[in-house]
Amino acid sequence: MKIAVLFKAVPDLVEDIALDEESGEILYDDMSYVPSEWDDQALEEAMLIKEESGGEVTAITVDTGDSDNMLYTALAKGADHAVKLVGDFDPSLSNRSRAQIFSEYIRQHDFDLVLSGVQAIDDIDGQIPGLVAGILGWPHASVVTEVHVTGNTVILRQEYAGGVVAEIQTPTPVVIGIQAARKPPRYASIAKVRQVAKSTQIEEVEMAMPTVPQLEIRRFYKPVAAGHAEMIDGDVDEVAARIIEILQERNLVRR
Repeated sequence: MKIAVLFKAVPDLVEDIALDEESGEILYDDMSYVPSEWDDQALEEAMLIKEESGGEVTAITVDTGDSDNMLYTALAKGADHAVKLVGDFDPSLSNRSRAQIFSEYIRQHDFDLVLSGVQAIDDIDGQIPGLVAGILGWPHASVVTEVHVTGNTVILRQEYAGGVVAEIQTPTPVVIGIQAARKPPRYASIAKVRQVAKSTQIEEVEMAMPTVPQLEIRRFYKPVAAGHAEMIDGDVDEVAARIIEILQERNLVRR
């Protein structure tokens, strides 16, 4: 069983988004990046599958900067291989392009199972698993919380609205978007990550920038305050009278 886990570096939410107020462009080089937390869940589920059913796990990312530590951490947690897809890419790379790059690599390496985080905090659109599956022509399921493998058959649990859960069976190969692993992601100490960085090499694979449809983003801007809340002081009667007055001023109740 060959399992691929797709990784993406996302802006660190501890910091504010760096934005050029005049041009409306995000200053990607002025931000720091961390692995997407959902991809970490996907790695944990991959490791659980490996422990249960055997196989090998390959961590893969498109190199848009700050990729090495993310891959070394995946290796420290138990991944067997790490692959960095390199080219003329930067952090503004669209998910459509990213999915095409992933798919071209996956198609050449006969993976049985591809796991990805269901979404990422920088876009929250959940497109990567579905796009990769569509490009490859493979089955796909997202918002998955449990995956088991028996031979060439995958059994998974998929969440729906209202607390409904479905158990789905599908043959391999398949692409799965992981919402949460069965167990919390395992921890890799800084010392272990450094040790792995000294003893293990990341495979670098040259990839071309794909020609795919793109959305044109005209500008980004921070929300503009259109007003403020009025804090009403006083006793119960005074507060109630002021609320009625406000409603009347806005023609929401009859006088």
